[in-house]
Amino acid sequence: MAESAQAAALDAAAAPPRAKASLYPEPIAARVKGREKRPLGDLFGLKNFGVNLTRLAPGAISALHHRHTRQDEFIYVLEGEPTLVTGHGRETPLRPGMCAGFPAAGEAHHLVNRSDRHILYLEVGDRSPEDEVFYPDDDLQVAVSRDGKRLFTHKDGRPY
Repeated sequence: MAESAQAAALDAAAAPPRAKASLYPEPIAARVKGREKRPLGDLFGLKNFGVNLTRLAPGAISALHHRHTRQDEFIYVLEGEPTLVTGHGRETPLRPGMCAGFPAAGEAHHLVNRSDRHILYLEVGDRSPEDEVFYPDDDLQVAVSRDGKRLFTHKDGRPY
């Protein structure tokens, strides 16, 4: 059996940040300025789910308010006190040790850092093929093809 080229273990905080800060098209990408993701799952060659160590600077958001059609998501707060925004603006303050899960086709959600300290959390999501992402507050939607390409469009179908 061939030996894997992936690391067996590593210091998560020392993992390199994602090369492109946001996959959103401009000008939307600018709205998540202050978010840094370290794609830990990729470093181990994980194919079925992704794991990111994500840091939010004061004032930053984790993502636009969104929900997935096929992907389950999970977060676990390591440091700081983010605000979880779900549904129609319902807010829940979180603290280290708290977690939240978002089943596919469930409520829209995102995190906001309203504090003056950085927030650090783990986010885990499966890599369901043909997942779609809907953004109820923005003129944006995303389809993910079987080969994993994200296709960003306006709600009327025009590409970004």
